[in-house]
Amino acid sequence: MAALDPDSPRCLAFVLDERKAPTRGSWHRHRRGQLVYAAEGVLTVSTRAGLWVAPPERAVWVPPGEEHKVASSRPFRLRTLYVRPGAAALPGVPRVVAVSPLVRELLRAAAEAGPGYPRGGPEERLVRVILDRLPALAAAPLLHLPEPADPQLARIVAGLKADPADGRTFDAWAKAVALTPRTAARRFVAQTGMTPGRWRKQLRLFVALERLGAGESVSRVAFAVGYRDVSSFIAVFRAALGVTPARYFRAPE
Repeated sequence: MAALDPDSPRCLAFVLDERKAPTRGSWHRHRRGQLVYAAEGVLTVSTRAGLWVAPPERAVWVPPGEEHKVASSRPFRLRTLYVRPGAAALPGVPRVVAVSPLVRELLRAAAEAGPGYPRGGPEERLVRVILDRLPALAAAPLLHLPEPADPQLARIVAGLKADPADGRTFDAWAKAVALTPRTAARRFVAQTGMTPGRWRKQLRLFVALERLGAGESVSRVAFAVGYRDVSSFIAVFRAALGVTPARYFRAPE
């Protein structure tokens, strides 16, 4: 059976519930905006401007027409809300939002109806409640990793992503791509809004969220992303997200 084109239904908004195999994703876009929510697993959503991660109880808002791709290193369950442009007061840029228990259950219920529900019925009223709730969802800015546009900085970023535990200093990375450390640092801050050190810490947090969400142990993840001891990793995780990894990934009640 052919996959549904999300832009083909005539309804205001709808939810699709799909089980997916691990994927690196491919670039695409839709006329509709999307709330990309992993009911199971951890997702990364890339746009040309950066990377967003959606761990449990988080979702990524992708505005209408925004080119993007969705990836996961493990099987996942994708529960996506597709919204007609202008149907709700939603931001014009991507962002990660916290999915409240109410919205989580509303998405689950709307997924049962799919896109073929009749106009004016209870399914449409349910969808309108979701659209009313979306603007109130709290943003989670720490779950965004901006990408530099400069080709030399992009090579540094690619190297760090390939091995987050690589201990080389940023100065060493700069020299490896034929930039002075000062020039590289200045360009990096200008293009990402972050210092190289803060960006690397954020990258390690992103990779840790993906691996923890896939079921790896805290100790294994800590060493895999470059921390020398587990307690340091837990301290950084708590400072960024407010709780320990164990509590963050605890199943919702």
